[in-house]
Amino acid sequence: MSGNIDIDNPDSAGIESPHARPAATFKPSVPVKLAYGLGQIPQSAGFDTALNFVFFYYTAVLGLSGAAVGAALAISLAFDAAVDPLVGSFSDNTRSRLGRRLPMMIIAIPFIALSLGLLFSPPGHASPWLLFGWLAMASVAVRSCISLFNVPYIALGAEMADGYVERSSVVAYRTIIGIVAGVMVTAMGFAFFFVGKDGLLRAQAYPGFGWAVALFLTLGMAACCLGVGRYAAALPRAAHDAAPIYRRLPSEIVEIFRNPSFRVLFASAVVFYVAVGLNATLNSHTQVFVWRLRPQTMQFIGYAYVAGILLGVPFAPLLQRFVEKKVAVVIGLIMVILTWIVLPGLRAAGLFTPVGDAALLPLAISTSVAGVGVGFVAIAYPSMMADAADEHEHLFGRRREGLYFSGLGFAGKAASGLGVLVAGLALDIIGFPSHAADQVGTHLQEGLLIRLILAWGPASAALGIIALILFLPYGITRRRHDALTLELRAKRAALPGLGAHPRAAG
Repeated sequence: MSGNIDIDNPDSAGIESPHARPAATFKPSVPVKLAYGLGQIPQSAGFDTALNFVFFYYTAVLGLSGAAVGAALAISLAFDAAVDPLVGSFSDNTRSRLGRRLPMMIIAIPFIALSLGLLFSPPGHASPWLLFGWLAMASVAVRSCISLFNVPYIALGAEMADGYVERSSVVAYRTIIGIVAGVMVTAMGFAFFFVGKDGLLRAQAYPGFGWAVALFLTLGMAACCLGVGRYAAALPRAAHDAAPIYRRLPSEIVEIFRNPSFRVLFASAVVFYVAVGLNATLNSHTQVFVWRLRPQTMQFIGYAYVAGILLGVPFAPLLQRFVEKKVAVVIGLIMVILTWIVLPGLRAAGLFTPVGDAALLPLAISTSVAGVGVGFVAIAYPSMMADAADEHEHLFGRRREGLYFSGLGFAGKAASGLGVLVAGLALDIIGFPSHAADQVGTHLQEGLLIRLILAWGPASAALGIIALILFLPYGITRRRHDALTLELRAKRAALPGLGAHPRAAG
C-alpha cells in the first residue's frame, strides 16, 4: 500500500466498496474487552455514584449548606481542568515495557481507594468551615486520583482497536460494565449500610460505606490492569517528546485545538453534559414537588433511565454498522432534547397535570427514551474522539490520545460540576425556597412549579440544542476514516519499532 493517499479524496484509497475497507488491525478478544471494561468502575461506581450519597451526607446529615457543598464540588472540577491535560500529556509520552498507559493506571489504584474512603470519613463534630475544607480537599483528591487512572484508561481504549465500528464495541463494554457497577454500589448501600427506618440519615453508616466502595473499586481496577496487561504491552509504540512537560504541554494543548474535529467534539460534549447535569440535579425537586411521587416509587424513574441506557449502549454499535457515527449522535441528541421538551412543556402549559402514581408511567417512559439517546451519545462520542486522534496523527504526526480523552473526560465531569452549579443558580433565579425540605407534602404555588419545570426541562433542552448545533460541523465519515487508517498504516510500516501490533485474539 502506497503512503500517498489523498485523505480529502477517499476514493483514491480504493475503498469505494464496503468489501474493500481496511480490516481492523487491532481487535481485542471478548475476555480482553471484559477486563478492560472493569476499568470503568472507579469513574462510574466511584465518583459518579458516590456523588449522589455525598451531597445528601454533607447537607442533610452533617448540616453543611447546599451552596457550600456545590462550591466545594465546583472547586474540585476547576482543579480537574488543570490535572487532566497534565495526566494526558504524561500518558502520551510514557515509555515502559507495559506500554504508555498501564504504569499510571497501576500507580493510581491505592490513591483512589484512600481518597474515596476519606471523602466519606470527615472528622466528627467538625465546624462548617472544617467540613467545607475537608469536602473540597477530599473531592479534589478523588477527582485527581481518578483522572490519574481514567485519562490513560480511556486513551488505552482508543488504542486497543482501530476499526471504525470495533472502537464502538470497546466503548460499549466499558459503558455497560460501568452502569452495572454503579447499580451494584447503590444496591450495596441500601442493602447493607442504609437499612432501617433512619436509612440515609444514619451518619455512622457512611464511613463504612465509603471504605467498602473503595475496596470494590480496588478489585475492579486491579482486575482490569491484569486482564489487559499483555495486550496493552504489545500495542504499537508511538513516538514521544522528551522535552519537560512544562515546555511541551502548552504547545500540545494549542496543537489539539488546531484540529477542528477535536474542537467540535469537545465543545458539543461540554455543553451536552452540562445540560444532562442540570436536568439530573433537578430530578428530585420535580419528582417531589411537581409530580408528587412517593419516596418508594421515585427509584423506578432511575431504573427506567438505566434500562434505557442499557438498551441504547449495545444497540449503538449495531446502528453504526449502517449509519455514520455523526448520525447516531444526532439521533441520540434529538431523542434526549424531545424528552426534555414534550412532557415538561405539556405540564407547564397545564395540559398534562397528573400527580402521584398516575405520573409514574409517563415519567418512566420519557426517562427511558432519554436513556436510549444518552446511550447512543455515550458510545459515539468516545469512538469519534478516537477517530479524531487518528486524524490528528495524520495532520501533525503525533499521537495525542491522552490529551484528547482528557478533554472528553473533563466534558463528562462537567455534568457533576457545572451542571450542579447551573442547577443551583436556576433555583435561586426562580425563587425556590431555601428550606424546601420543610415543605414536602405541601402545595407550592403553581407559578413556582411552572418555573421549576421550565428549568428542569426546556432550559436543559435549550443547552442540548446548542450542543447539537455545535456538533453539526463534525466531518470524519466512515470513508474518510478508512482512508486515514490506510495512510497511517503505511506511515507506521515505514518507521521501525512503531508498527508492531498485538495478536488479534488478545
